[in-house]
Amino acid sequence: MDMIEVDRVASKIGKESGFRELVFSKKEIEYCESKAKKFEHYAARFAAKEAFLKALGTGWKSGINFNEIEISGDELGKPEMTLLAETEKSVARNGAIKIFVSLSHLKNIASAVVLIETQS
Repeated sequence: MDMIEVDRVASKIGKESGFRELVFSKKEIEYCESKAKKFEHYAARFAAKEAFLKALGTGWKSGINFNEIEISGDELGKPEMTLLAETEKSVARNGAIKIFVSLSHLKNIASAVVLIETQS
């Protein structure tokens, strides 16, 4: 699980050139930018990426890039996590086979829970 202040993410996106592209995939940026309360959506996705690294148990290691951990919604809006490029390859070596994600956000705070199913 991870939690983050929405204002903290908004500040980083507003002040640091390239932060948004470093942390979020193009698909995530398009989605968040289409929302009226876009920073709540960015913050929830950031929390999910942090929660994923905690659940993985390895932290941010070589071969894992934030913008290659993508959160999207299925046709009913259920959040899904997809791993891309080098991050997908790196995590596959750890035996992860299914990732479950839940997002929540309010005006000031966003949170996420991630569970990883592995092969026994």
